[in-house]
Amino acid sequence: MLLLEESPMGMSILVQILTGFGAKTLHRCEKVEEAKDAIGKVEVDLIICDALGASGAGYDFVEWLRGSRIEPNCYVPVLLTAGHTPSNAVARARDCGAHFVMAKPLTPIAVLERILWIAREGRRFVECDTYMGPDRRFKNEGVPSGMVGRRRDDLHGDIGQAETPNMDQEVIDSLMKTRRVEL
Repeated sequence: MLLLEESPMGMSILVQILTGFGAKTLHRCEKVEEAKDAIGKVEVDLIICDALGASGAGYDFVEWLRGSRIEPNCYVPVLLTAGHTPSNAVARARDCGAHFVMAKPLTPIAVLERILWIAREGRRFVECDTYMGPDRRFKNEGVPSGMVGRRRDDLHGDIGQAETPNMDQEVIDSLMKTRRVEL
């Protein structure tokens, strides 16, 4: 796992959270140059990167990572953190190729939820002239009404009403029970 965080306090919090989850190998980088050097030398399975203040060097790093074509690291999931997440920062994180953006302060449960979400979601990677990164669509609700599908795996636009209940109440209740998670 690679961590890019320029603040010593922020790095300390990230390290404590991740070692608490059982992470063994953490590559800690305070500067973008260190992170770029590490990407070329070691294979990582997750990057947690700070936006790096007003300069936005963290966004630029993620964009560089995606465009670098250094396999397999150019495809690694990226969790971007930022002190402020207005809609333009979220859009910038999405457009640079990050999987998710989180507002600080970070809590262990929020970080764990995002890591598990990234692992479960398994979004396809999109590679084109202007963008490389995870598919920006979160849901596949089919082709918009009145439109012809563009992809083989698009759902049919006319889904219709359910004829029978999809799940009975016991199944729904079991999904709501708290469970212990082990990594």
